[in-house]
Amino acid sequence: MVVVAALVPACAAAWLVWDATSGPDDPGRNGDLPQNVRPHRSAAASAPSSAAPSSGAAKPLAGKVVVLDPGHNAQNSRHTSEINRLVDIGTARKECDTTGTATNAGYAEAVFTLDVSRRARALLEARGATVRLTYDGDRAYGPCIDERARIGNKAKADAVVSVHGDGSAAGNRGFHVILPAPVHRGIADTRTISGPSKLLGTALKRHFAAETGTRPSNYIGGGTGLDVRRDLGGLNLSTRPKVLIECGNMRDPKDAVLMTSPAWRQRAAEGIADGISAFLEDRE
Repeated sequence: MVVVAALVPACAAAWLVWDATSGPDDPGRNGDLPQNVRPHRSAAASAPSSAAPSSGAAKPLAGKVVVLDPGHNAQNSRHTSEINRLVDIGTARKECDTTGTATNAGYAEAVFTLDVSRRARALLEARGATVRLTYDGDRAYGPCIDERARIGNKAKADAVVSVHGDGSAAGNRGFHVILPAPVHRGIADTRTISGPSKLLGTALKRHFAAETGTRPSNYIGGGTGLDVRRDLGGLNLSTRPKVLIECGNMRDPKDAVLMTSPAWRQRAAEGIADGISAFLEDRE
């Protein structure tokens, strides 16, 4: 979708948003992608789509509130005492936050997640949504996982997506979406959001695969691209439909090539934005 040859009028708005968020030395500005990522025509490029409305069209996500939760914080390693503080997640007590992972070359997960979240925000706002980030490079550390959940709850978000990169062993490749298990313990109660969250996660999985050209995880989820967990505070404490996406494994050299590519990160943002859009529009 971001390769120059694949541009058509239906996705011109998304291109302009991406071009505005790329720097002059960004290789993605020239449509460059790693050689193993094939150009493709997405659904938005092959047919009229609400993903990129024309300037005169009604914005399909007007009135919707989306919260994007970029995982970790690049400054967390300087605040170990603060992020190691335990917080209540209903099923257990866990660290406030962690430092996250990085590629073997040192590209940090926190840098990746913030970049992708900002790109997705621009795309969703172009479709009319009100978008809030739990963290926008404006904090010394955190926020803690319980606060991340509260931000989405307080915003009365129609959808919340936490953006991450995994730190598994080399050879483990692909993305997966984590869904909240039905939990009713302590301060956690996800019983009313587990169903809608599954719909959100399924839409996100479908569109992320289509936009990025990457496969679901070969090491989690049995090839489905979906995983259900009850031990993640950001999901346990949410009262709004919420999922977490591990966009790839940053410790695998092949996935790392993708995740360090600005053009691929734009595709990742498009997949996230399209998945959220599909979920919200289906619920109308």
